[in-house]
Amino acid sequence: MTSSFQRARRPEHKEQRRQDILDAAATLGRRDGVRAVTLTDLAGEAGVHKSAVLRYFESREAVFLLLTADAWQDWAAAVEEHLAESAGPQRVAAVLAETLASRPLFCDLLAHAQLNLERGVSEQEVRAFKVTTLAAVDRIADTLTSAMPSVSRSQAIDVIAGVTAMAASLWQTANPPETLARIYAQDPAFAHSPTEFAPRLERLVALLLIGTAVTAEGEGADRDE
Repeated sequence: MTSSFQRARRPEHKEQRRQDILDAAATLGRRDGVRAVTLTDLAGEAGVHKSAVLRYFESREAVFLLLTADAWQDWAAAVEEHLAESAGPQRVAAVLAETLASRPLFCDLLAHAQLNLERGVSEQEVRAFKVTTLAAVDRIADTLTSAMPSVSRSQAIDVIAGVTAMAASLWQTANPPETLARIYAQDPAFAHSPTEFAPRLERLVALLLIGTAVTAEGEGADRDE
């Protein structure tokens, strides 16, 4: 939805214009995939000229990097909500996989953040992104160690890194560009169905968590000897 005013002069109008651009990026990212969205596309969806986008954001990458930072915080809140008590590896894996699968734009953004989004913004923008992301990682790590007390904080952070890396890769595989989609349609042996994303991610995360739990228990036994 674009703003009803033409020129954003008042502070509240400027904030609304900025939000319109972010909303446009989210809409296009979900529909077309983050990689395909250009600065011109963003301007058109937001109902402004391309130069107007650059008044609020230093680049296309800056828009999507901010969306990524917000998505990290949103995911952290979802994990906290669904893992409010102790749980085994299978339950934790289900929560992590389900909360990621229900956030397709975040999964897509995860693949692009380090590859190009961080490289297309200023040092100040990257620093702000890192601060927000690390705060979200801290929240998720706290939740994981509360749910699985045998897991150390460093192990929880490793789990988060592994889970997000798998989600980023699997999402791209399950949602191929048009050329690959045609190849998959022609030869089912090559196919990667989007419906496989959540269950496959859950299986892999479960394996990661089980391995982490076993390692944690072994380290605990070594300390007790």
